[in-house]
Amino acid sequence: MPLISQCLTVLLFTCLSFAARGEKLRIVTEPWAPYVYEENGKALGLDYETTAIVFKRLGIEVEWQFLPWKRCLSMLETGQADGVLDIFHSDERDATLLYPIEPLSDVEFVMFYSNDRPYPFRTLNDLKGLTIGTSPGYLYSKDFSESPLFTREPAPTHEANFGKLIRGRIDLLITDRRVGQHLLDELGIRDKITENPTVISHQSQFLAVRKNAGMDLLVQRFGAELKRFKREPAYAELSARYGAEPGAALKADTATATTAKTVEQQESGAQ
Repeated sequence: MPLISQCLTVLLFTCLSFAARGEKLRIVTEPWAPYVYEENGKALGLDYETTAIVFKRLGIEVEWQFLPWKRCLSMLETGQADGVLDIFHSDERDATLLYPIEPLSDVEFVMFYSNDRPYPFRTLNDLKGLTIGTSPGYLYSKDFSESPLFTREPAPTHEANFGKLIRGRIDLLITDRRVGQHLLDELGIRDKITENPTVISHQSQFLAVRKNAGMDLLVQRFGAELKRFKREPAYAELSARYGAEPGAALKADTATATTAKTVEQQESGAQ
């Protein structure tokens, strides 16, 4: 049998095996609005809906679970989940996870501060002596994580982080720009919190699956179909609904971005 025929046969088996065995692909993620979240018992979000459409086209049924990020990665490690939605790529995880060639979305990380205690800044050196709110289990860049200039203090949820910021328990918090802006409206605190304009880092989010689980070609097919879908008007409409810019190049301003290049990675318990 020619090599290409063998590959197609394996791909077909991979894509159909879940349905043939009466099983669903088990995907875990943490609520990370507007990329993925639940509202009135319904799953929504730019990356969730995009992923659901792509898997439907591939004929793969998915079982979704929304959990804290640490639990998500723990389930991956123990084989209780097949994949995870909206994870950042890192060299360290290449040994255990497979990533499609096409990312689901691109994010920008910024800081937010209380209007009662403004802390505008341009570099990490400007944060000396401050306490920065972080997310539990998220992996940040080495420069940010190991800096002795400021204190990092995690909160159990993104909402809790904003609550701590308003009450003065932290000086700033770091999160994705669109996630932060979404929470300002959801929590009704837009008049109390300000986003610092300095973009700390850019990163891409992926759907990743466990390595050595027979899903290599499925990941390739997912990436190809995702890339195809992102060229369609349906994706442009979906992106516009969630305030994204489909196909737009990342506009990193190296003149204003801090040299620390902080990276908020959803790596060890969602985002």
